[in-house]
Amino acid sequence: MIQFNKTLLAIAVTLASTQASAAGFQLNSQSATGLGRAMAGDAIIADNASVLARNPAAMALFDEKTLSANMTYAAIDVSIDDVSANTIFGKQDFGGLDSAADDKIIPSFFYINPVNDKIAFGFGAFSNYGTGTDLTEIAERSPLAPVDLLGNTEVTTVNLNASMSYRVNDEFSFGVGIDAIYGSGSLSRHSKTFGNLVDVEADGWAVGAIVGFAYEVNENHRFGLSYRASPDITAKGDIAYLGQDYQELAVPIADIAQFAGFHQLTDKFAVHYTIQWTEWSSFDKLKLKDGSVSPQATLKEYHWSNSWFTSLGATYNVNESWIVRAGVASDQGVVDEISSLSIPDSDRMWYSAGFSYILSPKSTIDFGVTAVRGEEVHVLEKSALPIYTNDISAYTHSNAMYYSLQYNYTF
Repeated sequence: MIQFNKTLLAIAVTLASTQASAAGFQLNSQSATGLGRAMAGDAIIADNASVLARNPAAMALFDEKTLSANMTYAAIDVSIDDVSANTIFGKQDFGGLDSAADDKIIPSFFYINPVNDKIAFGFGAFSNYGTGTDLTEIAERSPLAPVDLLGNTEVTTVNLNASMSYRVNDEFSFGVGIDAIYGSGSLSRHSKTFGNLVDVEADGWAVGAIVGFAYEVNENHRFGLSYRASPDITAKGDIAYLGQDYQELAVPIADIAQFAGFHQLTDKFAVHYTIQWTEWSSFDKLKLKDGSVSPQATLKEYHWSNSWFTSLGATYNVNESWIVRAGVASDQGVVDEISSLSIPDSDRMWYSAGFSYILSPKSTIDFGVTAVRGEEVHVLEKSALPIYTNDISAYTHSNAMYYSLQYNYTF
């Protein structure tokens, strides 16, 4: 069977959104404040409505209606170097590619409506997963190139969330939410020698859920915990694989759990942190269904590991108009037995900084910037094309810069 890389998994899994900023193809860019503190404490700080993306229970901390609108620009730097392999015709060098991913604009929107001192409702539009790369240039350099591992992928998703929270007492609150996920995307693996190996145009909906808890020790110290149950995604459309047409592509999606803390140490200075776990081991295989010849097939098997994202940040209130923040995070890669040529995955470090400017008692503007730095990885990936006598070898490297601007208004 032809071995396909992680970009194809992104298409199957919600037909995800934009280039991933975290391990696997997870996207951590829901707010400017979060990108200004490496997401540290994002499930409990509740300094604006974007907390809805992380923990619905934190809506209980709001006394007034509030909205947040965010726009993030992602400058992606994915490079592939020294792609080579031994073939029955001898060793072949296919070169590399300095820019394998396009920059993206990632919007999000959140609204929280406290009904009374016990109940609050909220709505959000954002994204949790995504990727997008184009390695077609390498694939077209030689008729012997491993085209089953190279090609173009473009995917987009929107996560529509509706949540509610309930305050049990002064210390404890809980919240629940429903995710309606829409995704669409395209993927191609084409060769002049072998023809169209894969040609995908598909979209679909899936439903997931999130549950969260908030515990307030006092007004200066609080903790948040949430668990997002991700759905199995079935993408429908025109799916061609090795000369056969399929109508559905189905995979499981990773669940996400996170714990966050916030501590206001002085009138001006606070520290906060996040520990996030993502169940990437739930990805076992990609399944094709409703084929024109055979009813189903396995497109790709994966051997990923669960991953941890840990971050630490600080916030400083400079004066009545300015707030500054910073953070650092460690992001664990997910690749275990099978690595990917097209989307390099590795351990990453996040370095973040940002600020808020208080326009009025009702409105603020936030800005955040994050530098994501990945490690160089030596990738060895098998191709199913019969001309190769060993694995395809390459060196992959991915970095990113995220610039985010957000407006918040309290009614």
